[in-house]
Amino acid sequence: MVEREKIALCRLQDLADPGSRGFSLRTLKGSLEFFLVRKGKGVFAYHNHCPHTGVNLDWVPDQFLDPSGGFIQCATHGALFKIEDGVCLRGPCAGDRLLAIELEIDQDELFLMLN
Repeated sequence: MVEREKIALCRLQDLADPGSRGFSLRTLKGSLEFFLVRKGKGVFAYHNHCPHTGVNLDWVPDQFLDPSGGFIQCATHGALFKIEDGVCLRGPCAGDRLLAIELEIDQDELFLMLN
């Protein structure tokens, strides 16, 4: 059986709705840059890399959403991604998607789950 790494991140109440927060962690397999996005009761986690060039999506820490709060936005290209599945709807990487990371919510605490 493969041992999984479970890393505590924050409480659900620490994320605005809608809202986002970036993280940079050292894991058993190296460093990991990712972000969380909250929309209603859903919380989603993605690697902080644009599928077009690999740059980080945020210019300002923790700002991953467009002005409406309805989409994830790449600060470099203006590409827009759906919050729920990371699919790019507009921009140079249209049709591509952000790489999702597995989360677990346990009694209002968010955990990153790594293989």
